[in-house]
Amino acid sequence: MFKSIYYYIDKFNREEIYKLNKSINIIYRNYSNKFNTKELLQLVIFCKKQRRKVYISNNFKLALKFNFDGVYIPSFNKSLRYKKIIKKNFDVIGSAHNIKEVINKELQGCTKIFLCPIFRTKKNRSHLGVTKFNLIKLSTKKDIIALGGINEKNIKYLRMCNVKGLAGITWVKKNGPSINTGPF
Repeated sequence: MFKSIYYYIDKFNREEIYKLNKSINIIYRNYSNKFNTKELLQLVIFCKKQRRKVYISNNFKLALKFNFDGVYIPSFNKSLRYKKIIKKNFDVIGSAHNIKEVINKELQGCTKIFLCPIFRTKKNRSHLGVTKFNLIKLSTKKDIIALGGINEKNIKYLRMCNVKGLAGITWVKKNGPSINTGPF
């Protein structure tokens, strides 16, 4: 059973988000352009009206300024400045590829760790696979979210991983309207 589902976007597209099941959380990660403050505000307002959680990647100041539900820390960010966040109901979540990065995410104060890639992707031919994924998962008590290469053929293998959720782009976008957080 998935407790949480996350969908990555790099720009605010009202129609795209509206088509998704309202239980799907949004992670805004725009690494190529400057942040458009008007777009950020529209995104947060839209998601809050839908009672959908929304996170911004790698920018703690903007997360607080625009009232995001939290910040997403990518695996390449090793900074420990996120450790002492005092805002109530603010989540720090992040991604990791190995045990060393999982430990770093714990030190950063992450409540959920996106372990990736679990399956092979077009972008990254190396992947963890179910066995290695589960071995790394044993190194932490934090909630683990499966990320990377999830599709119709391999989603059934997530049952063997006992994950708290999944994250992605392609599969979530394709199945967004029919996804629920119940058993899969």
